[in-house]
Amino acid sequence: MTDTPSSGAPDQTEWLTTSGGVRLRETDRSLKAGERGPTLLQDHHLREKITHFDHERIPERVVHARGAGAHGTFTAYGTAETVTSAGFLAEGRETPVFVRFSTVLGSRGSADTVRDTRGFATKFYTEEGTFDLVGNNIPVFFIQDGIKFPDIIHAGKPHPDREIPQAQSAHDTFWDFVSLHTEAQHHTLWNMSDRGIARSYRMMEGFGVHTFRLINAAGETSLAKFHWKPKLGVHGLLWEEAQMLGGFDPDFHRRDLADAIEAGAHPEWELGVQVFPDTPQQTYEGIDLLDPTKLVPEEIAPVQTIGRLVLDRNPDNFFAETEQVAFHVGNLVPGIDVTDDALMQARLFSYVDTQLTRLGGPNFNQIPVNRPHAPVNDMLRDGFHQDEVHRGVAPYHPNSLDAGCPFLAGDPQGAFLDNPVRVPETAKQREQPASFDDHFSQPRLFWLSMTPVEKQHIVAAYAFELGKVHEPAIRERQLQCLAEIAPDLCGGVAAALGLTAPSPKGELADPDPSPALSMLGGSYPPDGRTVGIVVGPDSPAEEIDGLCAALRGSLMMPMVVAPTAAPLGGDVAVQRTFSTARSVEFDALVVADGAAAVGSDPHVMLLVEEIFRHGKALLAWGNGVEVVATAGIAVPAPGVKAEESSSIAAAELPDLLGAHRSWERFALA
Repeated sequence: MTDTPSSGAPDQTEWLTTSGGVRLRETDRSLKAGERGPTLLQDHHLREKITHFDHERIPERVVHARGAGAHGTFTAYGTAETVTSAGFLAEGRETPVFVRFSTVLGSRGSADTVRDTRGFATKFYTEEGTFDLVGNNIPVFFIQDGIKFPDIIHAGKPHPDREIPQAQSAHDTFWDFVSLHTEAQHHTLWNMSDRGIARSYRMMEGFGVHTFRLINAAGETSLAKFHWKPKLGVHGLLWEEAQMLGGFDPDFHRRDLADAIEAGAHPEWELGVQVFPDTPQQTYEGIDLLDPTKLVPEEIAPVQTIGRLVLDRNPDNFFAETEQVAFHVGNLVPGIDVTDDALMQARLFSYVDTQLTRLGGPNFNQIPVNRPHAPVNDMLRDGFHQDEVHRGVAPYHPNSLDAGCPFLAGDPQGAFLDNPVRVPETAKQREQPASFDDHFSQPRLFWLSMTPVEKQHIVAAYAFELGKVHEPAIRERQLQCLAEIAPDLCGGVAAALGLTAPSPKGELADPDPSPALSMLGGSYPPDGRTVGIVVGPDSPAEEIDGLCAALRGSLMMPMVVAPTAAPLGGDVAVQRTFSTARSVEFDALVVADGAAAVGSDPHVMLLVEEIFRHGKALLAWGNGVEVVATAGIAVPAPGVKAEESSSIAAAELPDLLGAHRSWERFALA
């Protein structure tokens, strides 16, 4: 390590210094008038240290305050070149990215596993400038016009008199809003599904929500919606797990993301687009593409994959990167443009505006995590936190004093083109298209596309949330909304609330179900899944060590759970003791040979029972099978197996984890 910083950056010298680089001989005792005297105002180090501490917090985001991020690389397949000239989508082009995942309603100190929409924002550092795809894990939004955004957020946030409840929608003001603004019913239904309590950021779909306009090299335009498809599939927590994790590990999602990346189980997604003709009506199969509360089923507009995202590096500093990253829907590159979606139009203003307060001025793009990887010559000057030392005397255009520089670019230089879309000749008015008035057919499409177990979870979610609503009129109004979606949904929720289910007032739509909307079905890799291994003092250490190695080789993360933290056999590390482990940490549980000696421990019984109750894989070998039997669980059962050895157990786990849970076990219950 050198004594002299090579770049002027902090943390590059072994000596503690002031922010001005002066080396310090003391930082634990303030300068005083005598050993027991008052502290002196002249203690410049004390004042610098305390002043910086007093100001080291910045305002949190109004929404999406609770988040986690990671660095990675996006590699394009080249399949989008027929619809867009965007350079980062050219075949084989690799683009560095930073992705931030988040919840919407909670504060920075809230829990990860609350029922909420989750943000999925991606910053592409392209050679043509920064492109931000700022989306969610739900493809539709609560509102159709951005002018309502303060209203829905005020309704979802804690009540202003008591600042409770925190980070949840189970309260009067939220349900008052969505039952009165029925355009919100589609998004709310998604939120009440298991999508609202994601198992992991690594197991979320992402959506651009809005319809974008793509322009190819010939100037031809298409309309498109962006989708992120996770390699690991889409999985959710059970409601009991989410509640438990809020207490046991409120940092569950950010820990899961960071641990998986560190273990080499790098999360992956494919970016895809649904492409539509750019017609004057901007509709497709009767669906208004400018309405952000509606989706286009994949069965009628398949998602075409155009690239692959891999997250492979954790941030070096949470504040500098994850907290200070600033996204903007208007960060566009040539070949991608916005549409007249009224929610999108408001976001084009809001994102820059909010950074001015959060990040202390207009120069937030000079913060390293926001800094473009393309050359910048913007003629913007001064302001808070201006880091650039600008040269020249003429920051205006045109000029003759700086040799006319900077010059304007044209098509040969890859300049951004505001696509010349014709604006209809019409009167200024606060109106919206009649097509926006259909608020129930797409929620009904979503409900009809769910499997029985997913429907059961949705009914339970509505029952819990509306059970927390104090005002009877709000519960009754929301039940009427559910009646317009599906009588069986309404009936199930009404029965749980002890109320009479109303009849629908209008004719119910009859859409074809969209299997793509269900989270269930398919089998996915076990990358980054956590496997608990219950051992006793007599468990064979060498075999446990081999099991752990085999699981790591399949990119799973083993955690040995033992009576004490003492290494098993003297050198096999123990990650959890019986008193510190709980089932919600694990995607599967293996009960090792030798565990029978501790099988009656109540902590072990609780662990095994919860794993089974939550539908997770449960394997045992040797006398570990006795532990499972003591817990009252039949062997074999769906997702429950007795194996002859640890090596067979390791080989079985990937298949058992493929669907995340043994859903047929719930049918048996």
